[in-house]
Parts: sequence; structure tokens; C-alpha cells
Amino acid sequence: MFRSMLVRSSSSAKQAVIRRSFSSGSVPERKVAILGAAGGIGQPLALLMKLNPLVSSLSLYDIANTPGVAADVGHINTRSEVVGYMGDENLAKALEGADLVIIPAGVPRKPGMTRDDLFNINAGIVKNLCSAIAKYCPHALINMISNPVNSTVPIAAEIFKKAGMYDEKKLFGVTTLDVVRARTFYAGKANVPVAEVNVPVIGGHAGVTILPLFSQATPQANLSGDVLTALTKRTQDGGTEVVEAKAGKGSATLSMAYAGALFADACLKGLNGVPDVIECSYVQSTITELPFFASKVRLGKNGVEEVLDLGPLSDFEKEGLEALKPELKSSIEKGVMFANQ
Repeated sequence: MFRSMLVRSSSSAKQAVIRRSFSSGSVPERKVAILGAAGGIGQPLALLMKLNPLVSSLSLYDIANTPGVAADVGHINTRSEVVGYMGDENLAKALEGADLVIIPAGVPRKPGMTRDDLFNINAGIVKNLCSAIAKYCPHALINMISNPVNSTVPIAAEIFKKAGMYDEKKLFGVTTLDVVRARTFYAGKANVPVAEVNVPVIGGHAGVTILPLFSQATPQANLSGDVLTALTKRTQDGGTEVVEAKAGKGSATLSMAYAGALFADACLKGLNGVPDVIECSYVQSTITELPFFASKVRLGKNGVEEVLDLGPLSDFEKEGLEALKPELKSSIEKGVMFANQ
């Protein structure tokens, strides 16, 4: 429903979608909190979540400028009430009663910045926010966007464990942007309508750890090995492509907000009991020897209802899977070590 709202141009169609969601009194009240709501991802994400008819209460939090974002977004004539919270002293109010917490907080990657540079800043921010979540809304679903996701999700898990509040079914690393990019790039090369394309993406959420499974793409197209190799590389380097194109003026904020909104919508549908909601996400997993791994998961009332197996891989994908494991393992260990310092 949400995806159709984003892509349909007809305002009457949009209004019909919204009316349908209201007319059945069966849509539950759902509070969504966005931590980092005044940032480059947070603002467009707040806008997109305001458009989602499944949200009844939208809580926007940041260390500065949130009241203005909330006032602006709050004027949009959709269902949810919007409140902006600013500063550490208001974090508890922002979180209390939340069903879903989305975390885009932290600094974006700039040209020349390594993922280690990102880690050194964002890891501390994530650690503090997750300590507050464990205290004020421990049963909420967590959607982690703050990079490097390969490490921030393990950090969050360790913080929740320390608080005695860890539920592996409720912690998600948002890797949807990798799927969005894979779909877009594949559709362009396969010359098929992008709206009909699906491509699972497994592994992690940085560089070589991102592995799109083009052998499982639908609809199937007969692309050469060279094309598939190039598509894989472009999907892995999508973030860098945007950082360089923006020439120091930002990172992938708009496409990330879109992908974050898609995944949050899937989580809300799962919470509301919609059957067969399947998305790729970076979660605690036993489908490889690594403790966290991105793959297809079935979403439901408890968060992760089922982690689906990887399915058949091409020889190229099998090689890619083995190649990504050492780097992903290192990123996970780095997060765990930081959380336990």
C-alpha cells in the first residue's frame, strides 16, 4: 500500500488508498519514533513516514532543530500526530510507547572518509541511543540505519543484552537500499519494468559484503557474466557513487530515506498481522557461521518470524559469499568489542 502511495501520480488514487486504510477500523494505533530526525536521512524519512497511513503517532527526536522539522511535517494532512523532541532530557518522552524505532542518527560519509572514520563517531551515538531504548521502549522493533550497519547492529545487540532486554527477533539492520539499487540497476540492463523486479541481496551492508543474488532475480533475463559482475560491483559501490556525485555536499540521503520507509512499512504490516511480508534484512542468524547476516526474513507480530535460507546460488555468487565472510566477521567482532569496552 505504502509503495503504491509513493509512486502513483494521481492524487485521487492517493486519497483512495488513505481512505481505504481509515475506513476499516482495524488499523491499529502505531507509534513510530525516528532518532536523528533532523538530519539528512531523518527529514525525508519523517516526511515519508508521515505519508504512511499505518502510523498514528510520529515521534521525531534529535539533539537540535527537531521542533522545526515536526512543525513542518505536522502540517501534512495525513493520519499521524507529530511531536518533535530535542535534547537528551527529552529522549525518554520520544521513546515511550513506541512500537517501532528507526535510527538514522549519526554522521554521513564524506569523500575520503573510511568506514572506520564513520565507526568512531557513530558507534558511540548508537550505544547511547540503544541504552535509552532498552530503558524506555524495550519491546519496540528497532530499524538500524546508522552506518556502519555491519557493526552498529552487533553493538545494539550487546547493549540490549547488558540491559537484560535483548530480543533478536526485534533488531534489524536496514539493508533495503541495497535491494532498491539492485532492482534499479538490473531493470536498466535487463530492459524490464523496474516495478516488477525483485532481487534478493544477502551478506552485509558495506562494499564487498553486499551480495546481490541476480541468479534469483525476477523476472529472469539472460544477462552475460560480465554484465552480472558489473551490476554486482555497482550495487556494492552504490553509496560511494552518490558520495562522489554530491562532491562533498552529502551522501545517499534521499534514496536511503525511501528504502528506510519501505522497510519500516513492512515491519508495521508484520506487526499488524499481514501475512507473508518478506524483506531482506541484516539480523541475528544461523544460516551461515556468522552471528549476523543479511538475507530474506519473514516479518510478523514478533518481528522476525523466520529467517529464510539462501536458496540456490550461482558459482559467482558462491565465490562472493566466501569472499565477504572475513570482512563481515571482522566488522561484527569490532562492534561487539566496542560495546563491551
